[in-house]
Amino acid sequence: MEIIMSVVAGILFAAGIYNILQKQLLRIVIGTVILSNGAHLFIITMGKLKRGAPPVLEYGITEYADPLPQALVLTSIVISFGLTSLLLVLSYRAAQENETDNMEKLRGNHDE
Repeated sequence: MEIIMSVVAGILFAAGIYNILQKQLLRIVIGTVILSNGAHLFIITMGKLKRGAPPVLEYGITEYADPLPQALVLTSIVISFGLTSLLLVLSYRAAQENETDNMEKLRGNHDE
């Protein structure tokens, strides 16, 4: 199962990088969202997907789920949501001010 999840995380990384390298601001924002989702999946996968009892310390429990990857991903989800919100507001404001969402035109490298 870890192999499949690693391949899916790699596909998400590739799709995210592809979208980040595009010219439109909205595609760049979508690329960062996809990239962060790939990172979440990668962290969960590297924490070893296993089933077990809740991570409560009691005598007699030998198989329990590791809570650390889940806590890291939960923190990462909150951070990526804040980053996505910030990027959406900044890209909207930049598109409103400059009347374009094309990165080439925003940089001033357009040929006219």
